[in-house]
Formats: sequence, structure tokens, C-alpha cells
Amino acid sequence: MTPPPAPPPPPASLDPAIAARLKRGVDGLVPAIAQQYDTGEVLMLGWMDDEALHRTLTTGRCTYWSRSRQEYWVKGDTSGHVQHVKSVALDCDADTVLVKVDQTGAACHTGDRTCFDADVLLDS
Repeated sequence: MTPPPAPPPPPASLDPAIAARLKRGVDGLVPAIAQQYDTGEVLMLGWMDDEALHRTLTTGRCTYWSRSRQEYWVKGDTSGHVQHVKSVALDCDADTVLVKVDQTGAACHTGDRTCFDADVLLDS
């Protein structure tokens, strides 16, 4: 009689040292700013929980938590507008993530290069 197969390993998770530092909102999320790594252009704001941040750090692709769809999404999987991760940093309060990326195509769901160029409130 052969023994039953071993259970699958537990899913990987965010490094506990990083998780301990994060200051999440009541929903468990932190804002994540995507910035073009070579120009400094601010592309978009998304939301990450521990799993999304873990996936971003380990896959080299930005993974966000969609608050409207209640699911993870990897930027570019459906649109082709991929964000290749160049660096990831926490701000001084550890309540915001800055992801420097190499953006392919539009970052905004509207088709614009960034989410911040269509509704400028002040430009001096």
C-alpha cells in the first residue's frame, strides 16, 4: 500500500519583518504608488495587502488588490500594459509603498499614460 501524497506546501507569505513594519488601513491595505523608474513620472495609485506586496516583491510584476472586484490583479495581464518592478520602498511611516516600475503602455484604465494627467487642478 502506498502512502497518501504529501499535502502541498503552505503558500509563501510576506517576510514577517516587512509585515511587522507595515501600517495598514482598517481594510488591511496600504496605498501603493507606481512611478516610472527613469523619469520619475507618477503613474498610478493602487492598493496592496500583504499578499499583493509579497507577489510584487517575488514576481517582478506589480500585483494589486482590487477594492471594487475584491480580487488580486497583476497589472497588464489583461491589457498588456505591464509594470516591471525595478525597486520597492516604504515611506518613512511605513504606510505607503513606492514601486518604481518600467511601464509598458498606459498605466491608467482610461488608456492615458498616467492617472494624473487628465484632471489637473493647479499647474504653475
